[in-house]
Amino acid sequence: MTLEANARYAEVAEANIAQAGLADRVELRVGHARDTLPRLAAEDAGPFDLVFINADKRSNPEYLRWALDLSRPGSLIVADNVVRGGAVADPTSDDPSVLGVRRFLDLVAAEPRLIATAIQTVGEKGHDGFAVALVTG
Repeated sequence: MTLEANARYAEVAEANIAQAGLADRVELRVGHARDTLPRLAAEDAGPFDLVFINADKRSNPEYLRWALDLSRPGSLIVADNVVRGGAVADPTSDDPSVLGVRRFLDLVAAEPRLIATAIQTVGEKGHDGFAVALVTG
């Protein structure tokens, strides 16, 4: 299962899924995660072994709640872009994306069902990073 908000990106993803020979195994749903995640829960979808969060950063805390609801012990939750060029560590930042990532990381740290770490990456786009959380209970 994969979710994509942008219809054009969904077309590209579908083509890549088909080219990889996985069209019969991967379901792609188009729409904002705020809308599609409640539908997944209502359908009793999951639990999922891997949840990759790479959407609007201000909503990461909400996506974490859904990820926990749709996972089980042993699942991994991975969130991209959690360093944001160091802005997440800047206490003066009022950027909504930075605040969303910061709140997400606070929730991960406080969640007793998770063991997590954040990893900084450096590349041609500068430095950023991702968080990896193991659901333990």
